[in-house]
Amino acid sequence: MTRPPTTLLIACGALAQEITALIRVNRWDHLTLTCLPAQLHNRPDKITDAVRQKITAARGGYDRILVVYGDCGTGGRLDAMLAEEGVERIAGPHCYQFYAGRADFEAMMDAEPGTFFLTDYLVRHFELLMIKGLGLDRHPRLRDEYFRNYSKLIYLAQTEDAALREQAEAAAARLGLAFEYRYTGYGELEHFMADANREHRKHGKADHRLLA
Repeated sequence: MTRPPTTLLIACGALAQEITALIRVNRWDHLTLTCLPAQLHNRPDKITDAVRQKITAARGGYDRILVVYGDCGTGGRLDAMLAEEGVERIAGPHCYQFYAGRADFEAMMDAEPGTFFLTDYLVRHFELLMIKGLGLDRHPRLRDEYFRNYSKLIYLAQTEDAALREQAEAAAARLGLAFEYRYTGYGELEHFMADANREHRKHGKADHRLLA
């Protein structure tokens, strides 16, 4: 018997919790997730090769492979590689845009170019990624240098969590930035995964006809 079609999502580790939640809530059990370390964002030059290695390793094991990464500082190299491999990715330069939606994100940037963004993931790991990662725990004076061109912090929230909102507001104060809260939900990430589900159903129906 032919196995049912399956789809592999190759994603940034910063999206793992959100993608897993969407798979669980929507019962998209045919979607399989594999993640690369979120720390690759500190070395965007390594993202393209790391994604290619995941694609190569997965060939033949899945009916479809999709990539859940923005350009993420690869300067177009990720898209060029995916075109060679014939693999689709979610649209957008980074997760801030596909959480907020392109139109809303561009409107926020037009209104205040000096905006720093946080997501649920970045709020949860703010101390590790921002304070320790930038060395602000050891050299607090660097804060004004790093953030001198920013005036506002916008928390793009995927979940309505009062504790995370409080942490995000505290993070804004710690960075000396005005605070704004926007609940986005999963935005275009959910739409992208819903489209993957619809494609799966099409493949599934085709396989069913072949087996009938």
